[in-house]
Amino acid sequence: MKSLNEDLKTGQFKQIYLLYGEESYLKRQYRERLVRAMIPEGDTMNYAVYEGKNIDIKEVIDLAETLPFFASRRLIVFEDTGFFKNAGTDLADYITDIPPTTYFLFIEKEVDKRNRLYKAVKAKGHIVELTVQDENTLRRWVLGLVKKEKKQMEGADAAYFLNKVGTDMENITQELEKLFCYTIGRDRITRDDIDQICVTQITNHIFEMVNAVAGKDQKRALDLYYELLALKEPPMRILFLMTREYRLLFHVKGLMANGYGKKEIASKAGIHPFAAGRYMDAAKRYELGELRTVMEEGAQLEQNVKTGLMTDTLAVELFIVKNSGKQ
Repeated sequence: MKSLNEDLKTGQFKQIYLLYGEESYLKRQYRERLVRAMIPEGDTMNYAVYEGKNIDIKEVIDLAETLPFFASRRLIVFEDTGFFKNAGTDLADYITDIPPTTYFLFIEKEVDKRNRLYKAVKAKGHIVELTVQDENTLRRWVLGLVKKEKKQMEGADAAYFLNKVGTDMENITQELEKLFCYTIGRDRITRDDIDQICVTQITNHIFEMVNAVAGKDQKRALDLYYELLALKEPPMRILFLMTREYRLLFHVKGLMANGYGKKEIASKAGIHPFAAGRYMDAAKRYELGELRTVMEEGAQLEQNVKTGLMTDTLAVELFIVKNSGKQ
């Protein structure tokens, strides 16, 4: 991102940019900033957007070859085209000799770095991967947004907020906006405000249930389950997600047993570093054999529901009660 920020600061742009990765919020923000910086507002003659998989490359090249209309550049934006996965050969050949007045901006979720177009863009322009941000970055960002609103929030409460709403930056901004509105007339945002107004993400809610089960806090686990039912979450989905959490704990436990640290576990288990510590703490409460048994019980209960031996609501209750009981 450093090179991209420098280009935006100086106004000296590469002819081709590729922004890719899982963080949709950052991709949208940088897309808007690049467009605003490169094309005057309202200039529809020199700005075009192509979306999706069915793009006519000949049409794109014809447009790219056209001189800009009373302007210094023409900008063509491509979104979610899949060009960097299994196509883009024609464009790869074309951009090696692209007209100096034409600029391309690609926005993708996934890329294959062996792809010809990827290599051509790398040689000609800037490639920026925009991934889910780490815990410290997100916390600083949240506190910065709070300060911008002339409000205050403790660092520990910012971490609590992120633990509740998740790491998706789009969702974070929406939940912060709710907090700002809720605390109009006050300059401090408290943990109680967060509990009162912010929506817990389903994955975090499920993790809290599993954590309560692991801690043998049966009442807490059942209360969380009934909250999800009140939010119209299907019991079978809840059971599936709980079983998936236990599979993840099993994986994390195995990695811990092999001496891996937090960062390596996050990478190998496919979870955010922000969450890895929580999973490691929860995994310490179990033996590998216990986790395997719980996973098998979840699978058996799912089968019992499918064959009509019990209702889905009862199946989840049994799963929680059996595994959260005092021993």
